[in-house]
This record gives sequence, C-alpha cells and structure tokens, in this order.
Amino acid sequence: MSTSVQTHTSPRLPDRGRVGMTCLIITESAFFSIFVVGYLFYIGKSQHGPQPADVLEFPWLATACLLSSSATIMLAVAGLRAGAMARFSLGLLATMVLGATFLGFTAMEWRGLIEGHGLTIRTNLFGTTFYSLVGFHAAHVMIGVLAMSLVLSLSLLGHVEKRHAERVELLSWYWHFVDAVWLAVLASVYVIGR
Repeated sequence: MSTSVQTHTSPRLPDRGRVGMTCLIITESAFFSIFVVGYLFYIGKSQHGPQPADVLEFPWLATACLLSSSATIMLAVAGLRAGAMARFSLGLLATMVLGATFLGFTAMEWRGLIEGHGLTIRTNLFGTTFYSLVGFHAAHVMIGVLAMSLVLSLSLLGHVEKRHAERVELLSWYWHFVDAVWLAVLASVYVIGR
C-alpha cells in the first residue's frame, strides 16, 4: 500500500505596494473621470466669456516635457535595477526637472489667463471647470515631483540601493499615470473642449 503525501502550498499574496498603488490609481482615475465629464458637460454653457476657443492655446512644450518624463523615469528605474546609482539619480533628476518645467508652463498659462483675459475660477463655468481639472492634475504632478525629490535625497544620502528598485518602480507607476491623465486632460480641454 503506497501512501501519497500531499503538500499544501498557501497561495502567494500580491505585493502590498503593488496592490496599494493599483488601488490609488483606480480611485484617482475615478476622480479625474468626474472632472473630465464635468468639464465636457459644461463646455459652451457659460453665460459670458471668455470661452475656451478665445483664450486657450495648445500646450506643445508643456506636453513634450511631461510625456518625455515617462522615458526618463523608466531610465531611472532601469539604472537602479542595474545598480547604476549615478544613472538612477540622473534619470530621477531629469524626470523632476521635466515635471517642474511642466508646472512652470502651467503657471505661465494661468497667469496669462488671469491677467490677460480676466479668467479666474469664479469668472464663469469654463473658468471653474478649467481650473478645477487642470489644477487637480497639476497638484498630482507636484506630488510626484515632491516624492521623487524625497527619493533622490535619500539616494544621495546612500539610503536607496538596488534592492529598492521594486519600490521605486511603484513611484514610476504613479508618474506614468499622471502622464496618461494629462493625455485625457489634453484631449478634453485643448482639443474637444475648444
């Protein structure tokens, strides 16, 4: 009589960081969807100007900066995985600079809209929905830049090593999400909504 030994392996739970970042991205996607739908719903319903077509210009340079930052953060993560700390730090710094440049372009756009056209968040429905949607996105870019500056600081102090690549990759997920959201904002505000 033969006896068979059954081994039970417990199922491996997914990584908490991946689950957490996935949940964050899903909930933030819902928030952004609400803002995009609100913006598109209220386009053309303002009683008085200015209207989007009167004041908005397509943000070519800002878009180029933000979208290219997805490549630089990928290079940073690849550098960390390879243990090339200088390449990691340089890629992260480049990503931060591109993100901060995007924010600078956003600030210049807002200044022109406020001072040149009198468009504020209280001017009309366009102003309210525009500043809410674009501002919500800019806040996410700022959070990403701040998070990267913290990681870069820790790296320069010697506290980030190759073994932390998985965690830094989760930060890159957030950054790619911010870039993808910009494509939705860009299409809604500067293409469809104009």
